[in-house]
Amino acid sequence: MASSHPVLSADTGRAMMISPLVTRILAPNPSPFTYEGTQTYLVGRSDLAVIDPGPAEEAHLAALLAVISGRAVRAILCTHTHRDHSPAAKPLAERTGAPIVGCAPLTMDDDGPRADAAFDPDYTPDRVLGDGEALAGEGWSLTAVATPGHTSNHLCYALEEERALFTGDHIMGWSTTVVSPPDGDMTAYLASLEKLMARDDAIYYPAHGEPVAEPQRFVRGMFGHRKMREGQILRLLEREGPSAVPDMVAAMYGGIDPRLHGAAGRSVLAHLIDLEQRNLVLPEGENWRLA
Repeated sequence: MASSHPVLSADTGRAMMISPLVTRILAPNPSPFTYEGTQTYLVGRSDLAVIDPGPAEEAHLAALLAVISGRAVRAILCTHTHRDHSPAAKPLAERTGAPIVGCAPLTMDDDGPRADAAFDPDYTPDRVLGDGEALAGEGWSLTAVATPGHTSNHLCYALEEERALFTGDHIMGWSTTVVSPPDGDMTAYLASLEKLMARDDAIYYPAHGEPVAEPQRFVRGMFGHRKMREGQILRLLEREGPSAVPDMVAAMYGGIDPRLHGAAGRSVLAHLIDLEQRNLVLPEGENWRLA
């Protein structure tokens, strides 16, 4: 979870070829939850797939079309439907004739303060990919890897030719992932982390932050961090007795920007729901206690 608001990156809108098959373009939407902005990836050479087209900002669409430069776009893929990821899919599809493929549509409101971007209500895919389904172009193939947790409809995409995984917001290169109930699900998120640990990907390309080398080691660290937070919650409830989420946040996240306490509270709530499902804690009014 970030603690500062980044400035607009000098790389915004500039195409960066980061592997023989992958080009990255940074959208102009920096924030405490997007870091320098959403990274859109173009996969392929003679024909292309576009992953996480990002916000429907005209400057970003123009940058994408300049890199596409008349080449065929086989598919526009979204990892999930938060508004920093999918809104550009529709205008980009209209301008390229490409189908929108990937995650299922999902529109809902959280029952608490927004912890990240709201859902995109206009996302309408032409084809929803299930776990393990694939699509291909000239010299590339992408396979959907279902990774619910950050959202219930979250997909990663594996580029088989380079053993690379586009991880959306499931794994980010700069901070921990927001898991915000009711759609964000800590039980599912931890299971999705374990799923990635069993894979043999060589590199991750997240939607926010730099590429992740040694990905299995990185995921083990993320899993360990979540288990550390879980242990903090259980020890706090043992020591202090029944406690409300804001009090837990104050005790557990003393060093972060107070503006992010709402997001931290969503993560704590996600852990508590997971612990309740495992019969370790129980709600008691606005408080939670050990079971």
